[in-house]
Amino acid sequence: MKVLYVSDLDGTLLNENSSISEQSLSILNTLIKKGVAFTFATARSLHSAAKVTKGLQLKLPLIVYNGVYVLDAKDHHILAQQEFTKQQLEQILRIGDAYRQYPFVYAYINGVERVSYLPDTLHPGGWHYRNSRMDDKRFRSIVSAQQLLDGDSFYVTFINDKEALQPIYEQLCALDTFTITFQRELGREEYWLEVMPATASKANAILKLKELGGFDHVVCFGDAVNDLPMFQVADEAYAVDNAIEELKQQSDGVIGSNEEDGVARWMQEHALCVES
Repeated sequence: MKVLYVSDLDGTLLNENSSISEQSLSILNTLIKKGVAFTFATARSLHSAAKVTKGLQLKLPLIVYNGVYVLDAKDHHILAQQEFTKQQLEQILRIGDAYRQYPFVYAYINGVERVSYLPDTLHPGGWHYRNSRMDDKRFRSIVSAQQLLDGDSFYVTFINDKEALQPIYEQLCALDTFTITFQRELGREEYWLEVMPATASKANAILKLKELGGFDHVVCFGDAVNDLPMFQVADEAYAVDNAIEELKQQSDGVIGSNEEDGVARWMQEHALCVES
């Protein structure tokens, strides 16, 4: 049986320091060298994911931006992608503008990935996100909401209090044309309302990767609400001990927490090589 193993990063494979422990790195790299088919699916960008997974010697494609892109592990060229139409982005921004909420918009502008934002409108949570990535050259401070429409966009994130974003979330959900995640940021009080094209999800990206690699069995690991779709398409799904209760209820079992190398230790005991 050809098995594909896919782990979420934050709160699952990564510990509270947003890194992979030396123990997990050692276990996973040993398994990968033996032929175990392992990769990750994350809401992070490639830029952000590459930093926190440094040392992990992956061979399979990577899933980033909650499934918007499936990228080759070696040279990061795009194997599969989903993007907004201009009309869809205008619709999202119109709804946000009605509540004076302006998101971070991720897009390729003249072939370069940029994250556009209006600095004067940022919630403290938005500033925390921006300031935590001061060395990230993708960020683009703009002066007009019209500039949020620049380029080919694929991912939108509103960051604010839950109450401020709730009506936007409800209106976007009513359209039934987007993939939406609405959850509190790990370790903080603000909420993130993430909007992606309807066909973009970890689940769809995993199914694409399953097809590309000719896998016939998928095992997933996660901790949060945005992992629910991939749990639903996986043949086996395991929640780490620190996962939300809703995910645990949808899982085939609960493994050690992200602080206990839960994913790596489970893999060490149960994972099968591609040839198996």
